Amino acid sequence: MAKCQSLFTRVVCATHVMRVVPLLALTTSLGLGAAACGGDVTQDTVVDTTAVAVETTLAAEFPVTVGDLTLEAEPQRVVSMSATATEMLYAIGAGDKVIAVDNFSNYPTDVESLPKVDAYQPSVEAISALEPDLVIISYDPGNLVEQLNALSIPVFAAYAVANLDGAYEQMQQLGALTGRADEAAAAVDAMRGEIESIVAAVAKQDPPLTYFYELDPTLFSVTTNTFIGSVMAQFGLVSIADGVEEGNDYPQLSAEVIVEKDPDIIFLADVKCCAQSAATVAEREGWSALSAVANGSIVALDDDIASRWGPRLVELMKQVAAAIESLSSGS
Repeated sequence: MAKCQSLFTRVVCATHVMRVVPLLALTTSLGLGAAACGGDVTQDTVVDTTAVAVETTLAAEFPVTVGDLTLEAEPQRVVSMSATATEMLYAIGAGDKVIAVDNFSNYPTDVESLPKVDAYQPSVEAISALEPDLVIISYDPGNLVEQLNALSIPVFAAYAVANLDGAYEQMQQLGALTGRADEAAAAVDAMRGEIESIVAAVAKQDPPLTYFYELDPTLFSVTTNTFIGSVMAQFGLVSIADGVEEGNDYPQLSAEVIVEKDPDIIFLADVKCCAQSAATVAEREGWSALSAVANGSIVALDDDIASRWGPRLVELMKQVAAAIESLSSGS
């Protein structure tokens, strides 16, 4: 079995039967939510510790302040303990400052040769030995921030975001902190422009199309209230998980509920981790009669892209748009 790359789905893919709802409170602060086995613990990770708006001082020169963090000088040795942050740093031209990354950062290929740090069980001593002047995290296991600050190592918490605006803001925050504010602004403008063009080119359906977003083979999913749900909502799509379990935006659906709701499109965010595909879905008992299966509207996503909120969201949205256009055209 392929190695899962989020805490939530790592457990799910390892057991395929274990009910991991108690983990949700822990994992939400890790990343895009519990999305797929391929990135920061989530579409997205899964309590609501999504990034909140923070005051950012965008200055051409240092010191620079983002939230409670002030950097007196431009950092030259950055440790990224977030796969999403790693992608953002390279996208804004700060990749040359990155000296180590977490064990799930696998894009771009430049990071393959860098030292790795365990994002879930990090060693303060190992991080300190790298002599960083900035550490970026998406999850604080225990009192990591406190321990690093005690060693005079600045830490920026790039927690999961709630929507696209949050993703844009976080990229700009990283730009400010690394002396790449202008580059970050340009990257955000380009990303926003591409996404707006993709969305504008897709006609919203009436009634709206519905979808099932599969986080893992045990049928955990997402509602519209999650980050990935907000992305899908840009296209007018509605999650069949909405309202299934009051107060839980990452419910585990039953096969019976999925068959009853008969989604127009099925998105698989468990391809790499859990070897799911259109073929495995069609083989599930009772699923062959689903509209999405009959129409070939099963979209195999890249687990990494599906579980991060960085610049490659453009690729995810292109896949979603293509699925809608294919269904609408009947092809």
